[in-house]
Amino acid sequence: MANVMRLTTPLMRQTVGFDRFNDLFETLLSDTTEGFDSYPPYNIEKVAEDKYRIVMAVAGFNMEDLNIMVQDGELTVSGKIEDKDKSEKDVEILHRGIGNRAFERTFRLADYIQVTQADLKDGLLTISLYREIPEEKKPRMIEIKGETKLIGNKKKN
Repeated sequence: MANVMRLTTPLMRQTVGFDRFNDLFETLLSDTTEGFDSYPPYNIEKVAEDKYRIVMAVAGFNMEDLNIMVQDGELTVSGKIEDKDKSEKDVEILHRGIGNRAFERTFRLADYIQVTQADLKDGLLTISLYREIPEEKKPRMIEIKGETKLIGNKKKN
């Protein structure tokens, strides 16, 4: 089991709402060009049965520096800090521990996953997602009808 988790962990970090492992394995094996950069750090959280959220640590970025786009089942979050004011350029940085480099992170979304909102607060970008399965795609019970024949006073199955 540990080997399977080691194999799927990089893929699980970039998918939201997939319940079919078959798709995950196919994607992992066919997509060898994409690297797994860890910047910026993020969490994928399942909040409820059909609710998810992605929380990204984007310290130093403001709303104007971030872009969120959904297209063809992929959620792309990108950030680029434009040039600082001239007064900040005159400051000599002795240690830079807060990353502010440009980034682009893409998440593959499962069928019926919708992005509902995005919030930026305290350096954390929170993207809320919801899975809305159409009624015709939901499983439903089918009633079984038939006759039972009586032999004497007993039912025959």
